[in-house]
Amino acid sequence: MSKTSGRPQTRYVCQSCGESFLRWEGQCRACAAWNSLVETQVRDVARAARASVGQGRRGTLGPGPVPTALGEVGEPDQPRLPVGIAELDRVLGGGLVPGSLVLVGGEPGIGKSTLVLQAAAGVARAAGPLSVLYATGEESTAQVRLRAERLGLLAGPAGGIRVLPESAIDRIAEVVISEPPLLLVIDSVQTATIDALDGPAGSVGQVRGSALALMELAKPAGIAVVLVGHVTKDGSIAGPKTLEHLVDAVLTLDGERYAAVRLLRASKNRFGSTEEVGVFEMGEHGLTEVADPARAFLAEHDGPAPGSVIAPTLEGSRPLLVEVQALVAPGPGGTPRRTTSGVDANRVALLVAVLARRAGIGLASHDIYVNLAGGLTVDEPALDLPLALALASSLRDRPVAQGTVAIGEVGLLGELRSVTGLERRLREAARLGFDRAIVPRPSRSAAPTQVPGLEIAAVGSLREAIDLAFAGGRSRATSPAGDGPTIADRVAAGPARC
Repeated sequence: MSKTSGRPQTRYVCQSCGESFLRWEGQCRACAAWNSLVETQVRDVARAARASVGQGRRGTLGPGPVPTALGEVGEPDQPRLPVGIAELDRVLGGGLVPGSLVLVGGEPGIGKSTLVLQAAAGVARAAGPLSVLYATGEESTAQVRLRAERLGLLAGPAGGIRVLPESAIDRIAEVVISEPPLLLVIDSVQTATIDALDGPAGSVGQVRGSALALMELAKPAGIAVVLVGHVTKDGSIAGPKTLEHLVDAVLTLDGERYAAVRLLRASKNRFGSTEEVGVFEMGEHGLTEVADPARAFLAEHDGPAPGSVIAPTLEGSRPLLVEVQALVAPGPGGTPRRTTSGVDANRVALLVAVLARRAGIGLASHDIYVNLAGGLTVDEPALDLPLALALASSLRDRPVAQGTVAIGEVGLLGELRSVTGLERRLREAARLGFDRAIVPRPSRSAAPTQVPGLEIAAVGSLREAIDLAFAGGRSRATSPAGDGPTIADRVAAGPARC
């Protein structure tokens, strides 16, 4: 036997990406993170995970699986497990899949534990209180009871949910094997530990090993597992990225912490779409579903406001109307300030260049602030036209005509490009009382979009859209000869001087 066979081996493991190195380095060569390498005793994480639950699994679940022809695989024996919260079931694709691992992430105080506890109560009401096991490593049972009392969940079957104040996966597995639940909640995965692994709770090895152990435990038994995870400063879920690769679904709860609206998105979902979004409102009794999500992101104004444009966006199959707000102010000199919230700053810089070059609206020396009302984040390029109109409106302090919505992608040549789901967006705008829409001109082969009660103005360029957008403006194509300059020309020329 080698002299070093019994000596534990160590590696320097990056706490950001999970890559290991033989020697310490100031910067991780895999993810470029600084001072993230921590010396860790190396053991087989997968073997330790299996050892944590393997003995009980062999005793209760019988022999291991055998290969099966794909055509001979039958339908799933267990249907989806609905949680009783329509918005959450919508994002999950119809409910929790038995044997799946779902990771719920979000910033501190955003409402992760509240949402998970409400989901556990919904499962308990549908399948009985013994069908849920809530393992908490961050709070005591008394603290969990206080939250449940505040949410009004103590009465009825939800009051019988089993709460286990334990963070060791080995001991949680013993309880699960003795009385298997339908839903297992781990709050949070950063506090979970494996006795066979070294390192503190929250380290790469412990987080990865805990997820593997729960997978070995849950998938053969058909137990749905919900993991609560924290979010780091850069907005990613704490722990290695391999944790997101191990789970079946990754849900993120975000929104302004001091605002009421919360958004639930799926960045990964093996059993459903990742385009759906759930809209909640935080109140005294927890998270409640928003009755009319399309109206939730519209700010109230007494009248038309300069720098404000309404845009009908599309989140999965759900149309949402959001208010795009822009503020343009003269800069003090030097490099102008560019501040954005909810939109891509690079996209705003591109639109500033297109406005200057193709529409004659110069913003290079101005400070620019862009915000989406309600804390919503939109990445689709269909928001280009509303952003451009809001910037032009704020520059000359001229509001867009009341009751107008705009949508469209802006190209580098100033042309407008069509967007997906246009009719669905416009029908939602008409339902909410808007009477005019500025949209890209359809191609020759496409039929023009028609929505009852909505006047649709189809234009081909950004300059034409500016002509139509402002109060009293008419496009150059429809203005009679001798009418004088269009709105776009007057905006570019600036205010008249005596």
